[in-house]
Amino acid sequence: MKEASCGIANNIGIDNKNPLSLKSLNHISLQCRSVEDSVKFYHKVLGFIPIRRPGSFDFEGAWLFNYGIGIHLIQSEGLVNCSTRAGRHIINPKDDHFSFLCESIAMVEKKLEEMKIEYVKGRVEEGGIIVEQLFFHDPDGSMIEICNCDSLPVVPLITRNSN
Repeated sequence: MKEASCGIANNIGIDNKNPLSLKSLNHISLQCRSVEDSVKFYHKVLGFIPIRRPGSFDFEGAWLFNYGIGIHLIQSEGLVNCSTRAGRHIINPKDDHFSFLCESIAMVEKKLEEMKIEYVKGRVEEGGIIVEQLFFHDPDGSMIEICNCDSLPVVPLITRNSN
């Protein structure tokens, strides 16, 4: 079996050890209270496109795709919104989340405001480089980050010669 290339590992001088011959992240799977509401959110807010889902599944769901990644939504009747505490919707950037790169944080912030989506801002500064972050929830409380994180260089903690 041919080993998948790991470009960033090669670019930063780390041995390309890929024990499972992984190629990329294929999809993330999210439980939701309403597949219909979640499909609308991921399409309208993040630009994901609904795609055909195999009919052999014995549970409700939907598949979406864009940016080289899939989102698989699974209907869950008993889902509790993890982000609700004492009746308030808490946006905590330290909660589990997934992140998307964007071209313009200012444009994303403007669009979130137009769509009346509550968000919090984050800012990371390292060596004069500033990363701007926006955090918000999907309809079921899953945390989403939008950032310009690609401006921060990937600095390896190990090199080819260290073990």
